[in-house]
Amino acid sequence: MITLSMRPCGDFRTTYKADTRIFETRFILLATILSVVALCFAPLFLDAYYLTLFIQISYLGIAALGLNILVGFTGQISLGHGAFFGFGAFASAWISNSFAIPVWLSIPLAGVLTMAVGMMFGLPAARIKGLYLAIATLSAQFIIEDFFARAEWFSGGSYGAAADPVSLFGMNFDSDQSFFYVALFALVFMYLWGTNLMRSRDGRAFVAVRDHYLSAEIMGINLTWYRLLSFGVSSFYAGIGGALYGHYLGFVSAEGFTLMMSVQFLAMIIIGGLGSVQGALLGTIFIVLLPEVLEATVSLIGSTGLMEPGTLVENLAYFKEMAIGLVIILFLIFEPDGLAHRWKQIKSYWKFYPFAY
Repeated sequence: MITLSMRPCGDFRTTYKADTRIFETRFILLATILSVVALCFAPLFLDAYYLTLFIQISYLGIAALGLNILVGFTGQISLGHGAFFGFGAFASAWISNSFAIPVWLSIPLAGVLTMAVGMMFGLPAARIKGLYLAIATLSAQFIIEDFFARAEWFSGGSYGAAADPVSLFGMNFDSDQSFFYVALFALVFMYLWGTNLMRSRDGRAFVAVRDHYLSAEIMGINLTWYRLLSFGVSSFYAGIGGALYGHYLGFVSAEGFTLMMSVQFLAMIIIGGLGSVQGALLGTIFIVLLPEVLEATVSLIGSTGLMEPGTLVENLAYFKEMAIGLVIILFLIFEPDGLAHRWKQIKSYWKFYPFAY
């Protein structure tokens, strides 16, 4: 039975299980379940525009969580995450088209294949770190981009590759309304899995490597293995997100997986909060909605007649790119811990979640 009393001050958790629980109270667990159930009815009330935004947040949020596990939780760096995202999209289309494997199975297989590639490019992490590791992962971005352009058997070269829609039990999820459920399931599953990973022995080892690698090594943690594993897990998430992206659009082209996409993924985790599962999703929502807000602002200014509408429309693309860079700088200066930290402070100040069992 839910009581309406405020939670008492202090920390009354007496077991490790209570200390690492995902949901702080049963009320929060119930609210989360009800929110997911409510989202299941969203296609009945929302139009295609809002469903598209949610789907975009889903596959980008999955990939952003993978990068946050690598950068925020393990303390590594990657400037090639956009390339791994694209590799997952091409890999899933290639597996499905070449081997007649159902799309629902080719998506996780693409994640595993991307994981193998990510661990291969993560090998330098065993010996180098910091700026040198950033340059090594940047080279991975350009190598994989060149691979997309030359490996026509895999990516279709300059022509791109077709990606079949997700099909299960004879039903094709080829519309915004139907694919919404695929995206929702993938988002909830991957975020729960990522949260549980951080509560496991491997997740604690990631954090130990990030906080002080010498102390972690003294405690018996294999630094080489866990650095490689973090690259593998990060690439797996990128592969799953990329596969969902490819099968949602129905076509995959190499032009979209550039260095700019890798920078956008970094912006998501910086804005959301490094080392926070919740922050990865908040940062993704912010970056996805930022261009929409800018476009609405441009339309509003244009309607006032203060500036020529044609000039605003022509410069809108530049505004979007400038805004991402500006937002990163502002967050690094004024909110370095990201939106997740700010949300925790708001909850603490206003005493959110007052109900407990």
